[in-house]
Amino acid sequence: MKRGKIQLAKYEELGRAIEESVRKSCEGKSVGIAFSGGLDSGLIAALASKYARSITCYTCGTDDSFDVTAGKELAEKLGLPWVHCRISEENIEETIREMILATKVSDPFTISYDLQLFCVCREAGEPIVLTGQGSDEYFGGCARSVSEDDSEYRAVMDWGVERLMKVSIPCETSIARSFGKRLSYPYLDERVIGCVGELDPEDLRPSSMDDRKAVLKEVASDLGFPILAHRVKKASQYGSGTTDLIRSEAKRKGVRFNRYIADVYEGLGLRSANLLRDSAVDVRMDPILLHDAEEVLQQQLLVLQQLAAVLARTQIG
Repeated sequence: MKRGKIQLAKYEELGRAIEESVRKSCEGKSVGIAFSGGLDSGLIAALASKYARSITCYTCGTDDSFDVTAGKELAEKLGLPWVHCRISEENIEETIREMILATKVSDPFTISYDLQLFCVCREAGEPIVLTGQGSDEYFGGCARSVSEDDSEYRAVMDWGVERLMKVSIPCETSIARSFGKRLSYPYLDERVIGCVGELDPEDLRPSSMDDRKAVLKEVASDLGFPILAHRVKKASQYGSGTTDLIRSEAKRKGVRFNRYIADVYEGLGLRSANLLRDSAVDVRMDPILLHDAEEVLQQQLLVLQQLAAVLARTQIG
């Protein structure tokens, strides 16, 4: 892919923005890294090692998972401490219960996707955890972003960002808060997103599976970490083995994936914790639609409560 001088200048600015965001998050501090061993978290860890007082890389996964193997390997290459946050058949259901209690989330995809961060925050001793979240959405990392259809590509990218902001970030914030941690998202820094917005959209759009995150790969090389440019990565729920564990537990109990999560959720007495959660777990409602619907219902409930209070005061008067 050819890149002109103007584009190169923008990439340099993007690289500086990412590094500055990492620096602000960790300079002089002890931090943990939610570390999958891929490009996104690898670049965050490599940059953090330049500024943090100390860092530890935490990888969640089964003993033989892709992420655990990749995480351990890359941490060794970067010369960074590494911790395996082990997840297995023995602790998967209890971990799901803990996450649901902390977040009140019931969407099966969100649970399988963010369970890794939950395990990292539970294990990390540092008060701040840096994550590579947002890279897929802004740098064309999702498999579904590889599309020849313009409208489909745009819809996938827009949906990804919307889901990230409305569903993933609130869930992850709840996870961190439950452990007294603070999350840092360098790729979601305002300056970084601004730099991404100035790039030619076609540079960000992957032409093939191997071409995903081409811009970020080049940025990593320009920042002095070419070792990261060719890191292979699976989606966290698959790379960690989480989805396979949940499917195995569901099969063992004779139910489908979604129904298994619903049973765990309802077993905690949370059927009415959120207004539409039962529908969400049973029919796999779009989490964005669920978020918007619940927001409307919460607003209506607030109005009804205010009206009830006014009526009560009127009757007393």
